[in-house]
Amino acid sequence: MSKLESKPEKDTLETLARIEQDFSTLKTYLEQMVFLQKEILDKLAQERFEIKGTEKSSLDAAVLLRFPDHLRKTIIALSKVIDGRADEVANITGRARAIESGYLNQLVRMGYVKKMRRKHQIYFSIQDGYNHG
Repeated sequence: MSKLESKPEKDTLETLARIEQDFSTLKTYLEQMVFLQKEILDKLAQERFEIKGTEKSSLDAAVLLRFPDHLRKTIIALSKVIDGRADEVANITGRARAIESGYLNQLVRMGYVKKMRRKHQIYFSIQDGYNHG
């Protein structure tokens, strides 16, 4: 044979070149996604999470993003009722009262929510100037 490459070698080189191009394209897309995610997080960190009935909440978007999804849903629902019982929060989230009670107590232990007893009922509200853990 001459100095020309054989057909299988040429096909393999072309395939490798296509794969390399595809990886390069994927890398570019991923870099763009990371950049956009950072922009979104920066914007969320700048905006404060407002709670109905109060001027500004001590729970800003950056703090909310650190919560696991299930606790974030609970604390956002609590912010809508301001001062509420587990069953009221459960009505908003659509989850069982017992589940919400557990999540609210977890938020109390974390220092983001305070718990108050009024007669025979337990009420929860978002802690003013929450402690960070």
